Amino acid sequence: MGADQEPPEPPEPPAAGSRQGFPQRKHVEQIPTGAKLAALSLSALGVAYGDIGTSVLYAMQECFRPGFGVAPTTENVYGVLSLIVWALTLVVSVKYIIFVLRADNRGEGGVLALLALIQQRLGGDGDRRKARMAVLVTLGLLGAALLYGDGIITPAITVLGAIEGLRIATPSITTLEVVAISSVILFVLFMFQRYGTHRIGYVFGPVMLLWFLTIGVLGVVEIALEPKILMAINPWYAVQFFAHNGGHGFFILGAVVLVLTGAEALYADMGHFGRRPIRVAWFAVVFPALIFNYFGQGALLLRDSSAAANPFYRLVPQVLLYPMVILAAVAAVIASQALISGAFSLTQAAMQLGYSPRITVKHTSKQEAGQIYIPEVNKALMVGCIGLVLGFQSAPNLAAAYGVAVTGTMFVTTILFSVLTQTRFHWSPLKTGAFLLTYLIIDTSLLSANLIKIPSGGWFPIVVAVIIYTLMTTWKKGRSVLRDLLRSGSLPMDLFLEDVRRRKPPRVPGTAVFLTSDISGAPIVLLHHLKHNKVLHEQVILLSIVTVDVPEVPSSERAKVEQLGEGFWRIVAGYGFMQSPSVREVMECCEPQGIKVRPNDTSYYLGREQLIPSGSSPMARWRKKLFVVMSRNARAATEFFGLPPNRVVELGAQIEF
Repeated sequence: MGADQEPPEPPEPPAAGSRQGFPQRKHVEQIPTGAKLAALSLSALGVAYGDIGTSVLYAMQECFRPGFGVAPTTENVYGVLSLIVWALTLVVSVKYIIFVLRADNRGEGGVLALLALIQQRLGGDGDRRKARMAVLVTLGLLGAALLYGDGIITPAITVLGAIEGLRIATPSITTLEVVAISSVILFVLFMFQRYGTHRIGYVFGPVMLLWFLTIGVLGVVEIALEPKILMAINPWYAVQFFAHNGGHGFFILGAVVLVLTGAEALYADMGHFGRRPIRVAWFAVVFPALIFNYFGQGALLLRDSSAAANPFYRLVPQVLLYPMVILAAVAAVIASQALISGAFSLTQAAMQLGYSPRITVKHTSKQEAGQIYIPEVNKALMVGCIGLVLGFQSAPNLAAAYGVAVTGTMFVTTILFSVLTQTRFHWSPLKTGAFLLTYLIIDTSLLSANLIKIPSGGWFPIVVAVIIYTLMTTWKKGRSVLRDLLRSGSLPMDLFLEDVRRRKPPRVPGTAVFLTSDISGAPIVLLHHLKHNKVLHEQVILLSIVTVDVPEVPSSERAKVEQLGEGFWRIVAGYGFMQSPSVREVMECCEPQGIKVRPNDTSYYLGREQLIPSGSSPMARWRKKLFVVMSRNARAATEFFGLPPNRVVELGAQIEF
């Protein structure tokens, strides 16, 4: 396939095949119980809840930050706490845990999985469906692009927030030293990615359990000193807060939203644990611990308003400050790991769905297919994170950049899930409308409150999202234009075979495999081969690898084989958007269906096109140039599809587009 391989629209499901020697990815049980449920719930603590669990480090501090927040008066403390508890309840507990987790695409979650699920189920006539899908795809891609911004900010703000505790334990420490320590931790974290999360994954759950128990106990101790703080659970205090503070009170939602960071991540991580363990972990451990800690910080502010400078670490007894900084740093690293791994998975899904060029995907575990490492993405995230630490230098400053990405993605999820409520869950229009209206009001309010952050840092995730969205849509459009050009230069397969019967070109021993994205006609690379070499192999295989709108295609449904005559075969191999294709695997799957391939007697033919931008295609010239640059830097097809390098033949051609 070379530059010619780009997944077309999914064909009919591949017919049954077999797979030998390739371990299947382990799927979690749909309804685990007992010890299995406890183990999965503990693991979910270590991955799905790291981000939202470390928000206690900086969320309350941001609400009362001088110059942006409100004064830590009794009325404001009650009002902010009421907003926090009801934000966690309505957005995380109800929207995500109860409703959105139901929208799994064969066990997988996340905005791209949700978008793929809609593509499978959206009905309507042709033009109407295309128009609806165009809008929904745009929203889905923007949501995915915003997650990249979140993935850059999260490691920076969580590590900075944890290390800033040293200022409480050692007041003489300087900002430069905090920045330096944070940068070193982030550098080591990203350098470790190449070894895979499975090496330390088994300790994530217990560490985060210790973290949640610790922050919960710290909160309970302080609540015991000021038990009246529990009255803040009354939503009327939130209403009074807005009434007393006016417009400024509304924009405090831009700080309150920090308690929700990680809500989208727990949905994206559903495929690793299943919805039941995630729900159990939330209601049994995470939600109570967060509520206790936030109320504990509020109780502390009632007794000592000066604690607003860093209410989390002021909860900690002096003798435990250094151990707490260490525990917080470890928790921050774990929270960062979840977002980094999520960026890897998101990139793989985008690549398989045709929105990203081929890049290097390394599997770091022989048992778990979901544990991958993408060097290019890792390097970009590392540069972005360390750059943010050096530029913003503190968690409160960086909090200004946080929130826009989170609220933008939550807004997109609300829209996409609402579409799915009718096509998959068959909700009535009234029920769907009530859900959509409720959460559009909440999401729009949170998003609007973050608009004032744009000049002071909120521009960063927007810029990242615009860049990522532009790259994804340029690649998708460019591949579509190039595919149409290549298809127009090919021949219908029946005409080609008729010509072979008539001319009877010499046949040489062995097998030739031509990789192509065209699942109907004769590929250009085959026509060039016959034109220049004047021969054909005894067995010729036309192989198309397509990506379907499901996370994984079972090995039993991997390949559809069709015998075309004259020694020609067509294979259509289906892969899910969370899988990496392997030609060697496809060949083994096809053996029971009559295709015998000897590795040392097989040649693989790829097309290598030199693209020349022209004025003849429906793309802006700057996009054509960008597409050419992306094509030149795409990973070699030989490595991407697992081809033996010494058996590959590339045929080049110049193409104006």
